[in-house]
Amino acid sequence: MKSRAESVRLIHAAPFDVCVIGAGATGAGCALEAQLRGLRTALIDAGDFASATSTASTKLVHGGVRYLEQALRRLDPGEFKVVRRALKERARMLRNAPHLAHSRHFLIPCFGSFEKYYYGIGVRFYDWLSGADSLAPSRVLSQAETLDELPTLNPAGVSGAVIFTDGQFDDARYALALIESFANLGGCAGNYLKLISFESENGKLSRALIEDQTSKERFVVRARVFLNATGPFSDGIRALAGNAAPRLVLSRGVHILLPLASASEVPALLIPHTEDGRVIFAIPWMGRLLVGTTDREVSAHDEMPVSREEAEYLLRHLNRYLRQPRGIDEIVSAFSGVRPLVRSAHTKQTKRLIRDHEVEVDPRSNLVSVLGGKWTTYRAMAEDAIDHVQKVLNLPVSQSHSMDYLLAGASGYSRQYVSGLSSRHNLGQSQAIHLANKFGTVADEICAIAQRDPAQWRHVVEGFPAIEAEIAYSIRSEMAMTVEDVLARRLGLQYYSWELASRAAPKVAAQFARERAWSAEESRHAVEEYSSKLQQMQSALGLPKNQN
Repeated sequence: MKSRAESVRLIHAAPFDVCVIGAGATGAGCALEAQLRGLRTALIDAGDFASATSTASTKLVHGGVRYLEQALRRLDPGEFKVVRRALKERARMLRNAPHLAHSRHFLIPCFGSFEKYYYGIGVRFYDWLSGADSLAPSRVLSQAETLDELPTLNPAGVSGAVIFTDGQFDDARYALALIESFANLGGCAGNYLKLISFESENGKLSRALIEDQTSKERFVVRARVFLNATGPFSDGIRALAGNAAPRLVLSRGVHILLPLASASEVPALLIPHTEDGRVIFAIPWMGRLLVGTTDREVSAHDEMPVSREEAEYLLRHLNRYLRQPRGIDEIVSAFSGVRPLVRSAHTKQTKRLIRDHEVEVDPRSNLVSVLGGKWTTYRAMAEDAIDHVQKVLNLPVSQSHSMDYLLAGASGYSRQYVSGLSSRHNLGQSQAIHLANKFGTVADEICAIAQRDPAQWRHVVEGFPAIEAEIAYSIRSEMAMTVEDVLARRLGLQYYSWELASRAAPKVAAQFARERAWSAEESRHAVEEYSSKLQQMQSALGLPKNQN
């Protein structure tokens, strides 16, 4: 990508057809969709790229077996359509970024013949809805087969299981791949650019006042259409454009991460019902067991750490299915996020809402807002949104080119590429797999940095595969601006271990000092600020400092 300084200069100087506000999954997808259709596009975010809802997901690429169950119970054709569309988009996500998204088996434990029949029929219907996009056929397992597939499962009362296949992905890296793809096509993206206010001509939005959060300088962005893709912040942007009627219900979800005893491939566990009628997943991810999520309506989108009560809720339901219960003192990391659901006239219960989307065009201001939705359908949401943008611009709606568009790092990616990466740079197989799975075919650029400076081959921290060249690349080519940008969203270390992330923070600050000329005081402050944030997260769970 262009440097941030160059991108900000261009965003300030050039008039655009469309300015996308919000660089999470939806905004990044919209920006790429618009640029692919030949629209001059800018993409801005008040924080880092994908730093809110889009990196607080359960890391699933799925149609939603839970939503399918609701659709079957209500016999609602609209909800079937939502699930089927998501299954088609699931296939596209896996195909367009195979280094970041892959299939995974999911196991639903069954207690008695009725459950095996009930869930078996349900997942077979899920397979049928997938059609040609099915990842693998579902199966009903005996008790012995179930315990062989998932040895950690408590055998008490288990009569068998149903196993099906869905998708899993790295949400942070996927969002960055979307943004890099957009930038490679000539789009202008900038993080830490906060929208302050709109200006209008003849009643329609024509300019936006932006504040650079790093320098506090303000400038104007000119665009023919502004597209609001800010997720849980959408109502705030709508209010700035003169539409104060709230449209969103906000739902808070939390996840905890636990050590994973074995690195061998095991299926994810789907806990089909909880005491309050929800679904919980326990999924191997990045060498950890990711457990989530809760689903509680909230009135604000303020960032809050995971509470001990929320963690105990997840552990209580997980432990009912395990041979060896897991304790709260085993938690190595956790995260929370707020999901935006479109307000419904029929129910106020967030667990009863399908994660569908709506594109709203305000006839007074011409603000286009993409509301609701979920990660798996980001591309379909973007296609729908840019159709509306072209109509607002009085242009013919052109064909979408994003369905089969390979994202940055995907072209040329294969098992042969991974083995070639290993031989070209004399890497161990595990190191080559790590780099290829994070960056795809861009991994050669990471290795080139390390070849020019051999010190960059060193691991960021013992116990995690990332090398220091990844930090340098994040700062030079991915607009990382803070220690957290690097450790949470570029490397993923913060999700692997708070303790290891805290240890790695000084190395990240040292790279910023070299790349961005941070002073010793700036580096010290950045490390202290980041470490303090991690400690607050641990304290919210009642964990001691430096919990591993």
